[in-house]
Amino acid sequence: MTINPARQPVKRGPYAKSKQRREDIVAAAHAVFASHGYRGGSLQDVADKVGMSQTSLLHYFPTKSELLLAVLNWRDSITGGGQPRDPEESLVDAVIRQAHFNETVPGVIELYTVLCAESVTENHPGLEFFTKRYERLRRSYLRAFAALADEGRLRPGVDPERAAASLIALWDGIQTQWLMAPEKVDMAGCLRDYLELVVLPE
Repeated sequence: MTINPARQPVKRGPYAKSKQRREDIVAAAHAVFASHGYRGGSLQDVADKVGMSQTSLLHYFPTKSELLLAVLNWRDSITGGGQPRDPEESLVDAVIRQAHFNETVPGVIELYTVLCAESVTENHPGLEFFTKRYERLRRSYLRAFAALADEGRLRPGVDPERAAASLIALWDGIQTQWLMAPEKVDMAGCLRDYLELVVLPE
């Protein structure tokens, strides 16, 4: 009798189980850090949320800072890595799409806002991550605004470099206001208004 391999149950090996456990820990840490910050959220809080001992958690993430970086990288992976747009998509459309998408992922904006603000405190392990992220975003938006300037589509007097930094600052600030009163703040609408002030229509 020939057994169809496709009908055989797939066994989860040690690697698959370990990978799943790491993902569960990162998801739990995401929730803890978003609620309490890096300083306020403890490894024990994360371990309790996953249903394991702190000693077992340290087997997967030996230090709290390693867990933080894993959470930040996971956060970027589900929001597109902070990249502003696809080459075929306009800057305005990409920003609005990303703003709407971020609102649909529970905890993403909370985590970013809490940890970004907290990262400027002394010896915070997230400082380098956020510093590099801002640098990457400024460069990327600068390229987009410079391209629009080359096309004659930036309003007179608009500096691409300052426009890039201002867009990021506005986005972060609007996100904070949205967290406090989502029913009163139209995050995507505010971003669109800014972009329409500096970018000429096609």
